[in-house]
Amino acid sequence: MAFSVRMEQEKQLQINMLVGLAKITDGKIFYKGEDLTENIKKAQRFIGVVPDESNLYEEMTGYENLCFCGSLYGIYKKEREDKSVKLLETFGLSEFANKKFKSYSKGMKRKLTIAAAIIHEPEILFMDEPTTGIDVASARQIRNLIKDLHKKGTTIFLTTHYIEEAERLCDRVAFINKGEIIKVDTVPNLIEQTRESNIIEVSFEETSSEETHRLLNKLNQQFSYLECFIKDQTTIKIISNDKIR
Repeated sequence: MAFSVRMEQEKQLQINMLVGLAKITDGKIFYKGEDLTENIKKAQRFIGVVPDESNLYEEMTGYENLCFCGSLYGIYKKEREDKSVKLLETFGLSEFANKKFKSYSKGMKRKLTIAAAIIHEPEILFMDEPTTGIDVASARQIRNLIKDLHKKGTTIFLTTHYIEEAERLCDRVAFINKGEIIKVDTVPNLIEQTRESNIIEVSFEETSSEETHRLLNKLNQQFSYLECFIKDQTTIKIISNDKIR
């Protein structure tokens, strides 16, 4: 089941808590029906993590990075070498296998980071804004890879600011505000609910992703009764559930 959550500043902390990189502040964490709140490390054998910024080593080659990640998961040498070669082929990176990671483009770095996260074939994959800031072709390829992983049975926990991306990739979408889920439902049900709302889309001719995010944060701070989302890099969608008078 693909699961998308829209988060602001709190999203990174919550992801870190779920994957064991930060101390749990409240609530409980269950994986596969088991309470792992006090032993989240136990879940790491069946989860993969794709952070918003790559966690791979700049001085290592693409192939070396994958082999190293495989060793961290206890995969035997021959198996991790074979898997590394296969993943490089799958992600279209074979010709860059022996080039240092620091020489990769941002899109290539993102693809290798995903490859490293799935080398141990995790049942659950956390992906933090995997297509933000990369070129259109790489973003399209990553979305297709996400679809393929989902079809093979991987549960994907995807965070994104792009509503259209969530619509295309996710079975369920949740909205988080100040650490709490305020709405969660299937995509068709959420779309049906928006038909009863007033929606405004504001587009900009030229803007960066960072500028769009700053504007979104200001809107959320000043108009807390509205739902404001980034539709794409140059468009913000504003939703009001108040009836027009």
